[in-house]
Amino acid sequence: MSSTPLRRTALDALHRSLGATMTDFAGWDMPLRYGSERDEHLAVRTKAGLFDLSHMGEITVTGPQAAQLLNYALVGNIASVGVGRARYTMICRADGGILDDLIVYRLAKSEYMVVANASNAQIVLDALTERAAGFDAAVRDDRDAYALIAVQGPDSPGILKQLTDADLDGLKYYAGLPGTVAGVPALIARTGYTGEDGFELFVKPEHAVALWEALTEAGADVGLVPCGLSCRDTLRLEAGMPLYGHELSTALTPFDAGLGRVVKFDKEGDFVGRAALTEAAERAASQPPRVLVGLVAEGRRVPRAGYAVVAGGEVIGEVTSGAPSPTLGKPIAMAYVDAAHAAPGTPGVGVDIRGTHEPYEVVALPFYKRQK
Repeated sequence: MSSTPLRRTALDALHRSLGATMTDFAGWDMPLRYGSERDEHLAVRTKAGLFDLSHMGEITVTGPQAAQLLNYALVGNIASVGVGRARYTMICRADGGILDDLIVYRLAKSEYMVVANASNAQIVLDALTERAAGFDAAVRDDRDAYALIAVQGPDSPGILKQLTDADLDGLKYYAGLPGTVAGVPALIARTGYTGEDGFELFVKPEHAVALWEALTEAGADVGLVPCGLSCRDTLRLEAGMPLYGHELSTALTPFDAGLGRVVKFDKEGDFVGRAALTEAAERAASQPPRVLVGLVAEGRRVPRAGYAVVAGGEVIGEVTSGAPSPTLGKPIAMAYVDAAHAAPGTPGVGVDIRGTHEPYEVVALPFYKRQK
């Protein structure tokens, strides 16, 4: 057990006043749920939910060669991202293994914000700092400079419009713009992790409580509810979105994870992992390794990460994430399975749940797609 005390977000006292069940998540004391995680999940799918994501790791990269540094350090073409836009990308080791998946916002011509997963923020910071050697660019740890609040769900634009005159209609998916929300300066982003429309608001920690309370009030009429990490996980699972430590790890390259599209070999210059990733791309094209698929239960038993996927008495894969799906009304899972069993509808596939082979249907991801 670590003796390091858990970090608390600027909204900690507020979560406790709302009766949240708190949990240790990547060294942070975070709300797991406030009441029923199923109700929270369905609120985001049908109305709106409010999340504290202040545990995410913000790293600022500035300077004349900020773009070149990020092109070298990450697998994506960050130099081609326009000011005010964002890109999903990854940072890999020299052997191609995924250190983390990231969102990079271009805030100005020579200023970027890299947002890392909480569990990997220090690893990403250290790697960027090391890789910055020789570039005219500075890497700054800004984890304490921001609180991050997300409002997600079909009613989120209407809620936010009550509190800002920023051009939300003009804000595209994977974009961000500076604005004022409820009188608070914020970076307003549209890069959600739930499968629904929604916004992320990066603000100073001292403004977090006032902003949360203003959003709660603005959303009261449509049924906005506070939401914890538990429903965030079932929402992203239904949307087929990977979670680091489950679908992504240093043991996998982006090509193993079915996300080879994020690797941009055509960008200028070298980048960390290029040689290994070139080989991984060739392997994936000729003989695909295990493929990430969706599994839907025929019964009621819930698969969990690490459970074996079986067919014909043989182990053909492993579950990476599993949970009851409130939207589908059945247990679902993501799993890496041998390519021969990865086609939707492949017969005879099951999950070994405590010695019993429970039948599962192989389906294409995502399980859920919102109506535009």
